[in-house]
Amino acid sequence: MLAILKKEINTFFASPIGYLVIGVFLLLNGLFLWVFKGDFNVLNNGEASLSSFFLLAPWILIFLVPAVTMRSFSDEKKQGTLELLVTKPISHFQIVLGKYFGAFILILLALIPTLLYVYTVYQLGNPEGNLDMGSTIGSYFGLLFLIAAYTAIGVFASTLSDNQIVTFIIAVFICFFMYFGFEGLSNYNVFGDLVYMENLGMSAHYNSMSRGVIDTRDLVYFISIAIAFLLFTTFRIQKQ
Repeated sequence: MLAILKKEINTFFASPIGYLVIGVFLLLNGLFLWVFKGDFNVLNNGEASLSSFFLLAPWILIFLVPAVTMRSFSDEKKQGTLELLVTKPISHFQIVLGKYFGAFILILLALIPTLLYVYTVYQLGNPEGNLDMGSTIGSYFGLLFLIAAYTAIGVFASTLSDNQIVTFIIAVFICFFMYFGFEGLSNYNVFGDLVYMENLGMSAHYNSMSRGVIDTRDLVYFISIAIAFLLFTTFRIQKQ
């Protein structure tokens, strides 16, 4: 598994993909948070808070994570190397984990430089340090688990086609539905009271963690989503 993980990391950084992913994520966040005037601009909010960043990041990641994972298995299928990969003396689940953690680490590397935002807002506070660190830490944990779930979905989507564009679109759709779809359905009562459905979506659990409260129910939810899609991926590989 470690060999596959290292191969994935080396592949990302041997080409412009790794640098492009990190650069695009930081550029988009930087523009919306510090340059473009609007609701997301930290300097225009009038308070020392990173709430706009934690509101914006999940939507950027909906597109960024599938862009990283779309080649995980689709590229192997297209080049005909998937058959060779599954003959290695490791289980199919270990192969999936190697691909998964390779993509997860790359996206995590894109998240680390955003800690500079915390330091900047901390220094800009009046008085200095007027920043809700509990909420900030909880929001970072929320992003971490959200990325874990998104990555598992993206890796699963990459097994559905050997066309990377198709797998990207499928992954974006599933991530979007899992994040916002249940919340959207809960606003309609055509079939009765559907308010409980909001708790099935990622948004409710992510927002709960963003309040600075690390609830085991939220952790179990994200871990369950990640494991479920990793198992789906393994079944797809075994079937093929």
